[in-house]
Amino acid sequence: MSENGRPARGVDIRQMEIGDLPEVFELGEELFTADRWSTLYRTWDECELAELFASEGQLCLVAELDDAIVGFALGTVLDKRGSAWSYGHLLWLGVDTTIGRRGIAGQLLERMTELFIEDGARILLVDTAADNEAALGFFKKAGFGAEEPHVYLAKNLTDNPEYKAHRKREKLRVAAARRRARKRRLARKTGPLP
Repeated sequence: MSENGRPARGVDIRQMEIGDLPEVFELGEELFTADRWSTLYRTWDECELAELFASEGQLCLVAELDDAIVGFALGTVLDKRGSAWSYGHLLWLGVDTTIGRRGIAGQLLERMTELFIEDGARILLVDTAADNEAALGFFKKAGFGAEEPHVYLAKNLTDNPEYKAHRKREKLRVAAARRRARKRRLARKTGPLP
């Protein structure tokens, strides 16, 4: 939908195709950066994108405008063991920030919701950074509620004895590799040793 509530003109929401992967990955690289979203519990990478496409292809959508990918939505259905309920989880939703507000995110969410319902999901889950006010506003406007705070904990592993032992082994390995390389260089200069 555009800001006036009507679908954006010329935008095609469709299932992702294998040829779309590079363009989707590139757009995600621009949108989901560590400097901007340092507390993402998962990172945007080509492996996750390829795995989602391979396993959940029917829940991978793109928004296309003038033969260019300008947005995407990637989801999965979670089945809770011992429960008859299934959950739709919108993992990634991204729209090119340079094209202006055209309601593309809303169209992607609407189509993804339809797909989750077709797959039997009873609840739709999304998560975002607590300080991502634009996303929070978007999802609240789309009817999401029951906000649950995330707790992030960190542990410095450099104080762990196993970490220190690993670093020591790594330093020894690198030093041994350098010695071997020096011996090879010396042997090439002087010829084989007797």
